[in-house]
Amino acid sequence: MQKLYIALVDTPGLFAWIIRRVIKINYIHVVLSLDASFREAYSVGRRNPFIPFFAGFEKENIDRIYTAFPTARYKIYTIECTEKQKEEIALQLKECYRRRFRYHYCIIGLFFLLMGKPFYQRNHYTCSSFIARLLENNGVLSFSRHFSLITPKDFYEYGQQNVIYEGTLRELCIQVNAGRLVPGHYPSGVAYEICKT
Repeated sequence: MQKLYIALVDTPGLFAWIIRRVIKINYIHVVLSLDASFREAYSVGRRNPFIPFFAGFEKENIDRIYTAFPTARYKIYTIECTEKQKEEIALQLKECYRRRFRYHYCIIGLFFLLMGKPFYQRNHYTCSSFIARLLENNGVLSFSRHFSLITPKDFYEYGQQNVIYEGTLRELCIQVNAGRLVPGHYPSGVAYEICKT
């Protein structure tokens, strides 16, 4: 079996505060990584960590994010998949990244989410709806609701048993850069390891 890595992120800011109030947990952003070093990590979010107004599909850079949000907290867990599933997901993510400016953050979808009504506008996603659709389409995870209704809270609840890291982004950068973020490692005394539209 292979592993994928899900990062739940708690960042400061007004928009983050609003999402936090709605979903009732601190972690308001979801990132999918193909590796434990987070060098192949993707999400739908800010195109530039310093500018909240432009969002879409992006490759995440935790060192750059650290310069914008030094107090951010991360919770990372693993999910298992087959080698074929991981290869297919990697290809789809790379294709999405190649066409990244065609993908946008689904602002209007947030209102439907509050009402509990599915809503999909072509190539528009939230961070959690994109990853939910990608993983579901590839048979890695299954959700009981339409992908547009999946929030970071769903990913938070799903991954409780396989957490490999929980702590500050600063400590995460140290762990990653030192090559020490691996399943079974317990940093700082903290417990634990689709584009086809």
